Amino acid sequence: MPQSFRLDFHGAAAGRELRAAAARGLYLSAEHVLGLALNRVPLDEGYLQSTGTASVDESSLNGMVSFDGPYAVRQHEELTWRHAPGRTAKYLENSLNAAQPEVEQIIAAQLRRALR
Repeated sequence: MPQSFRLDFHGAAAGRELRAAAARGLYLSAEHVLGLALNRVPLDEGYLQSTGTASVDESSLNGMVSFDGPYAVRQHEELTWRHAPGRTAKYLENSLNAAQPEVEQIIAAQLRRALR
């Protein structure tokens, strides 16, 4: 006995859902990188550490992690300065490089969930 079924493709809705999933993945990834960076950021009084934020520009699908202290860039780039144990210059760059495999996995997991 033949069976029939109906399949509706909602291309625009699927595209919106995938884009939202990508944005979620980017945000979760940015939070992960921020967590790593918070453990490496030079620490004196804790002000620089308190300025760390993670965000996503959903229109361009760009994830961002930033530190907004007045000396954040100098602390990041000055390789000759001494820091407390475990705290380093390049705290953000090194955290992003170290987290690359996890970042890819986090984003992929969000996209897979959207495709279910």
